[in-house]
Amino acid sequence: MSHDQVRVARALLSVSDKAGLVDFARALSARGVALVSTGGTHKALTEAGLPVTEVSELTGFPEMMDGRVKTLHPAVHGGLLAIRDNPEHQAALAAHGIAAIDLLVVDLYPFEATIAAGRSYDDCVENIDIGGPAMIRAAAKNHADVAVVTDVADYAPVLDALAQGNGTLTRPFCRALAQKAYARTAAYDAAIANWMSGHVEAASTAPFRSFGGALAQGLRYGENPHQAAAFYRAPGIARAGIATARQVQGKELSYNNLNDTDAAYECVAEFDPARAAAVAIIKHANPCGVAEGENLVEAYARALACDPTSAFGGIVALNRPLDAQAAAEIVKIFTEVIIAPEASEEAIAIVAAKKNLRLLLAGGLPDPRAAGDTVRTLAGGLLVQGRDARVIDDMALTVVTKRAPSEAELSDLHFAYRVAKHVKSNAIVYAKDGATVGIGAGQMSRVDSSRIAAWKAAEGAQRLGRAESLAVGAVVASDAFFPFADGLMAAAEAGATAVIQPGGSMRDDDVIRAADEAGLAMVFTGVRHFRH
Repeated sequence: MSHDQVRVARALLSVSDKAGLVDFARALSARGVALVSTGGTHKALTEAGLPVTEVSELTGFPEMMDGRVKTLHPAVHGGLLAIRDNPEHQAALAAHGIAAIDLLVVDLYPFEATIAAGRSYDDCVENIDIGGPAMIRAAAKNHADVAVVTDVADYAPVLDALAQGNGTLTRPFCRALAQKAYARTAAYDAAIANWMSGHVEAASTAPFRSFGGALAQGLRYGENPHQAAAFYRAPGIARAGIATARQVQGKELSYNNLNDTDAAYECVAEFDPARAAAVAIIKHANPCGVAEGENLVEAYARALACDPTSAFGGIVALNRPLDAQAAAEIVKIFTEVIIAPEASEEAIAIVAAKKNLRLLLAGGLPDPRAAGDTVRTLAGGLLVQGRDARVIDDMALTVVTKRAPSEAELSDLHFAYRVAKHVKSNAIVYAKDGATVGIGAGQMSRVDSSRIAAWKAAEGAQRLGRAESLAVGAVVASDAFFPFADGLMAAAEAGATAVIQPGGSMRDDDVIRAADEAGLAMVFTGVRHFRH
């Protein structure tokens, strides 16, 4: 046998997921591979009529402590770690009667599924695997002599490789399996560490943080064709959205599609479906139109009216199940993605007429109040923060001007601030009657965002044949304080009547004075919503 080949004579199998197990083990046995197993896996193989040795026969110890101790033994780890062409290792195997293990097939206790199901703390702890990761890491370390399988998807490739190698595997093949194995245990440990961070104090400043995920989709490229990309699901997180969505139809999702759709769905989730239907239309991760309505058709029409030019080729997110009437309107213009909690069969059939249009059904709405972390990379590191889980409904608003907002203005101020939370900073949002009429996003100067939003509102009036800007009589939301009165005055000059902003500037008094002189009502939230 070539030095670059691994002869598979003995395999240890111990898996929680029994899918495909018996067929895989039967194929190994047919090749003359001796089978060793544990617990439920041993039972499944025995019931299938396969010759299999219980691991306790190797160790001389029964499983104990409710299965916590069964494979943590030199008879197992020696068989995995022994270097085949090392005479001292081989002498140790012989001296202690340890048989080499050439193939390890192990998955892990379903910890991620347990925490995703919201099980008790003690149940989650019991689903932390100890022996599995230990064996996987041992086999992966010794991948020059041992193959390690951690994924049912690798059963068929292993069998094919054994067939091609006449019972052997190449070392490059085993190296690839080992890399996957280490990535799996790393993601598993990351899930455990991050879950436990929710049960200890000062977790946000822990000296070590780890993040992992399982490949959900390989992508053709990233933001640009020269950038490689993939989408990974974070294990154990049950938050509704992109990671839970099933794609009913349409082209493969791109990196930009996924990023923009996530932004759209997080935005529309700010709007309680029990109160009103809501639609958010997103382009390049920024809202270009958001509205509430009696139904989705009305909400979509009002959201589209804010900026139909930008909406072309955008993402449409709904806070209620997609119905036929809304589907018929949405497909009238080119749209990249529709995402909703669910959809009627009639709506699905209408969207199906546009074969490239992606339809995603997430099964629910993300909770805007839910805790969690966001992560982005920096050169040589990670920048981690808690999700912006503050919502306007929970904030105590302070009226700081002589005039308090009217009931209608206050409703629109709440609406505008929900949207502003999801607009790239600097963010300015004009809204009227539960719909955006002008949005200024991502400018280096807040006054420039104010001017852009006012210009969009004036442009909207021209489309409708109105002489008066849609900003007249609207309210305006700013994601952060006005450092000077100029941004506020741009809103006043556009016709806004009420303002919502965090406050907290050294020049708050100047801004309040300017608001009073312009007859504006203004409220402070005390909560900033920067979104970079």
